[in-house]
Amino acid sequence: MRAGVHINRFDHSGGRPALAAELAATGAAAEAAGVGWLSVMDHYFQMEFNGGAEDPMLEAYTTLGYLAGHTSTVQLSALVTGVTYRHPGLLAKIVTTLDVLSGGRATLGIGAAWYDREHEGLGVPFPPVAERFERLEETLRICLRMWDPRDDGPFEGRHYRLAETLCVPAPVSAPHPEIMIGGGGERKTLRLVARYADACNLIAESPEQVRHKLDVLREHCEAEGRDPATIRRTIAYTGEAATTGDLDAFLRDIRGYTGLGIDTVILAPRLGEPAAWIESFVAPAVRRLAELD
Repeated sequence: MRAGVHINRFDHSGGRPALAAELAATGAAAEAAGVGWLSVMDHYFQMEFNGGAEDPMLEAYTTLGYLAGHTSTVQLSALVTGVTYRHPGLLAKIVTTLDVLSGGRATLGIGAAWYDREHEGLGVPFPPVAERFERLEETLRICLRMWDPRDDGPFEGRHYRLAETLCVPAPVSAPHPEIMIGGGGERKTLRLVARYADACNLIAESPEQVRHKLDVLREHCEAEGRDPATIRRTIAYTGEAATTGDLDAFLRDIRGYTGLGIDTVILAPRLGEPAAWIESFVAPAVRRLAELD
């Protein structure tokens, strides 16, 4: 089992002038610790549970591009992009650019979007949930089409119409950037994982809950004629032990997930200065997680 790091706060004690240096230090610390994944939230307003909209929030893909220039090995992604935030053709181009400039380290993390306040606040249309899932599936199809060098023709969907699915330069990743779908919805989200995704991300609410979600995913894979072992399994750990730096408590929480085929545990501390936390907490956690396999 490997460790990943998710950056979700930008309230550095040094304020705005300190953010760039902190992000660069975070990337360096993550790679020194042996972390394989580094992600940021894709939101325009900070979450209510994390300080609220008046707290700082950086745009995801600009931030990932900056991190790409200050790292060389970690996989980079938004966790996860809301499907409503960018037209799918532009999203494919953005993720491709990140993949090319990072040397093939981009993941398209994507979901159906949910935070109505930032949509309303910034004037972004926020369709009903059923339509958002329709748009999510069309977006996945469009991205895969744009990453297919054999087909740059038109796309005709219910919500999106593209005259050309042209993407030059092509991604460095082969056959395309990893697609990760976030969420555990059993009827729609996990069906889309089985049909389109290379990886899933589930909230680590409990080992029993995650085991159940993986069983549902397996059923969807059977219906799609797909081997579930081809889908990389990740969980997002949001327990307080990560934020407080209690390594023993964290390992007790995680121990129940062994045997579920979890590839990566993504740690999401509520900290505005993650570089030092990675050095003190994540580096020893990487070693201890490897011992759980």
